[in-house]
Amino acid sequence: MCGIVGWITHRPVADSNEILRNMADAIAHRGPDDEGIYIDLLDSGRGEIALAHKRLSIIDLGGGHQPMIDSDTGTVLVFNGEIYNFPELRSELSALGHRFETHSDTEVLLRSYIEWGEQSVHRLRGMFAFAIWDRIRERLLLARDHFGKKPLFIFQKYDSLLFGSEIKSLLRHPGVHAKIDQNGLWEYFAYRYVPGPLTLFEGVRKLDPGTYAVWENGKLDVRRYYTPPDQRPRDENDAPSDIVDKFLATLDEAVRVRMVSDVPFGAFLSGGIDSSAVVALMARHSDYPVKSFSVGFAESKYSELPYCREIAEQFRTDHHELVVSETDIMECLPSLVRYRDAPVAEPSDIPIFLLAKEARKSVKMVLTGEGSDELLGGYPKHIYERYVKYYHILPALFRRALLQPLINALPYRYYRVETALRSISLEDPNERFPRWFGVLSDKERAGLLDLPSPAEGKMGGIQFSADPAASELRRILFFDQTSWLPDNLLERGDRMTMAASLEARMPFVDAKLAAFVSALPDDYRIRGRKTKWILREAMKQIIPERILTRPKVGFRVPVNEWFRGLMRDYILQHLTGPDSKTRVYYNQRQLDRVLHDHISGRRNHEKLLWSLLNLELWHREYL
Repeated sequence: MCGIVGWITHRPVADSNEILRNMADAIAHRGPDDEGIYIDLLDSGRGEIALAHKRLSIIDLGGGHQPMIDSDTGTVLVFNGEIYNFPELRSELSALGHRFETHSDTEVLLRSYIEWGEQSVHRLRGMFAFAIWDRIRERLLLARDHFGKKPLFIFQKYDSLLFGSEIKSLLRHPGVHAKIDQNGLWEYFAYRYVPGPLTLFEGVRKLDPGTYAVWENGKLDVRRYYTPPDQRPRDENDAPSDIVDKFLATLDEAVRVRMVSDVPFGAFLSGGIDSSAVVALMARHSDYPVKSFSVGFAESKYSELPYCREIAEQFRTDHHELVVSETDIMECLPSLVRYRDAPVAEPSDIPIFLLAKEARKSVKMVLTGEGSDELLGGYPKHIYERYVKYYHILPALFRRALLQPLINALPYRYYRVETALRSISLEDPNERFPRWFGVLSDKERAGLLDLPSPAEGKMGGIQFSADPAASELRRILFFDQTSWLPDNLLERGDRMTMAASLEARMPFVDAKLAAFVSALPDDYRIRGRKTKWILREAMKQIIPERILTRPKVGFRVPVNEWFRGLMRDYILQHLTGPDSKTRVYYNQRQLDRVLHDHISGRRNHEKLLWSLLNLELWHREYL
């Protein structure tokens, strides 16, 4: 796990060595163990290629220095991530005549490119973002992994291209300035995060997951090499009788290959089925007690620590716990906005960061349960979405007369039901899919915001939808896998762990596992009102029944209470005080109503208020 940064330009660059080192230093937390730079002139003599690397050493601690250069071809690589199938690729390349000088996956990646060119991305299994400079052909290849576990941002201007693992590194370049992207801002109010390829910074874009880009002769050509298979209708084939065993074997192998490491490692344990399954399978392959790390809250109804202890005791892990409070939230938020280069979309980012700092005291890498819900169907919305079409058969007047009074009558504690009802009421899936976990529909944005809507064709969000012939479940899972997962959850997982110089690996976010699950009938994921059916079946003989059957809690942080308690003045000061930088974005009467309704307990607006607060903090940090 590392950080990369660089540029290619056809213009002369003054002080390039100093600029490049300054850009790399901005992401030093991603790689405190080693560093390196590479700068060379293009054959024309008027431009240059510049690459820099910050290394967190996990595999082949003594080898794997980057930038890595092939002595025969002059090909140069900087790489962030891990290639899990590098032993198999190494054997294949050795049989083709390649000779290796290190035991690192970095050299395997470099030689894979030399052998297969950009088509090498089709052979990779892992999490990665990399840049390869082909000196002979004078072309730069950028690539990002299948689901977007590793970040890569680009900035293109005239005949120059900059790239980096985090936006903060790009902002150290004199040609990049922190200006707000109005289209990204508009989308943020719907999603709670900025959907790719947009960011909140004008001109800075995300390279999409599952794509690679070739820069040649001053032009960038982006090509897609992977699309999650849930985009397509399922092939009509019968599932074999031993499908649960085969699923377990596939998941077990996904865990095993992620345990390859030359440094101590452990697991984040939340007490739910996903992380419990990961810990259980890790215990199968470890000669030593798995180190497990859990976080909880002083408010017992939100704390899952008792469930974490139960799993830790069953699998005899070396268990560590951390308890956080609202004081931690207020103290950490500004610094985490800086680490993320964006508003902190989820309150749970903060306990994850604090847990990562605690884990880093004894390990350099952890496995987590992230991504299970998005591949296996783990949210209530995955149940409800299957029935939305029946609701919309009803006449519109009847639906409005039925639904709106019900929404208005719901008490404060039923805010999740209210969210579901508001989402179900939206007919357009391109608006409904973000609304399930977002905050504002198009109509609600228009009511709260005093901002122009984005120009046609300039929006982010849903870039390519699932095949209309695919099932309702597959369509919403495809949205989750291409937006909610990479642009929110995986971005959080990367930034919050790398801020503590800790690598996180996610066995559920595995292209081989995704292909296996996508080939199954829908009821192997959602059966009646039971989510993640096949995972629960596979774990029946492995983890306790009460872990399998208890209601989904998620990583809940009690900000709804905190916003009415200790954090009340904090949020009022930031959103309505004289120093507020974002209050000009809102219809003040509507904002005051939202604040009053939440603080008084009339309505729960915690997600919206959290989003507004973090947008304000982002403005204070960057603009």
